[in-house]
Amino acid sequence: MDNSSGVGVLDKAALVLSALESGPATLAGLVGATGLARPTAHRLAVALEHHRMVARDMQGRFILGPRLSELAAAAGEDRLLATAGPVLTHLRDVTGESAQLYRRQGDMRICVAAAERLSGLRDTVPVGSTLTMKAGSSAQILMAWEEPERLHRGLQGARFTATALSGVRRRGWAQSIGEREPGVASVSAPVRGPSNRVVAAVSVSGPIERLTRHPGRMHAQAVIDAAGRLSEALRRTG
Repeated sequence: MDNSSGVGVLDKAALVLSALESGPATLAGLVGATGLARPTAHRLAVALEHHRMVARDMQGRFILGPRLSELAAAAGEDRLLATAGPVLTHLRDVTGESAQLYRRQGDMRICVAAAERLSGLRDTVPVGSTLTMKAGSSAQILMAWEEPERLHRGLQGARFTATALSGVRRRGWAQSIGEREPGVASVSAPVRGPSNRVVAAVSVSGPIERLTRHPGRMHAQAVIDAAGRLSEALRRTG
């Protein structure tokens, strides 16, 4: 099959990146893998390095650069947000409660998408709101699968315990009753990226009067299903 796009320099740059997909390469390795002339391979690799699409390892070999990870993360974010609207709307309709999507940002979590209740008391969190990582069911989700050291740090001053997070990991969902805000209950589940890492949390929230003191019994399955649909969207390529 002809892989030529008609733009020679881009085709050659793509050959270099594809060669590095299988691991670090010396200049000689790049020449062998791409079939490019040595000066051409060197010129392209150095130019890609300038744009952070290629980098060097400790041995000076060429490797894929950090810019590619940033672009991949942005593509995943776009895919997540593009899918989030209909998924959250469906979750709201099924549960009758406000639905939100949270991502972690440093020591806070940010609401990146939401679907409000259509009538009555609106317990929604506006898109763009930053909330604490120390309380709330979505904070539990975003914390539960963290690296041990980050988990230990995150638990300092938190309204939940390591034991509670162990239960979250076992069940696959979290609930909170008046943890972040008095009178408000919520249920959350994890959204996982292609590497199975937790990248976001889907939640429904509302007054304890409606969700009761056991909100997970009412809504855990619906929230898990919504999180699963978003995880599936992130796993799809192209």
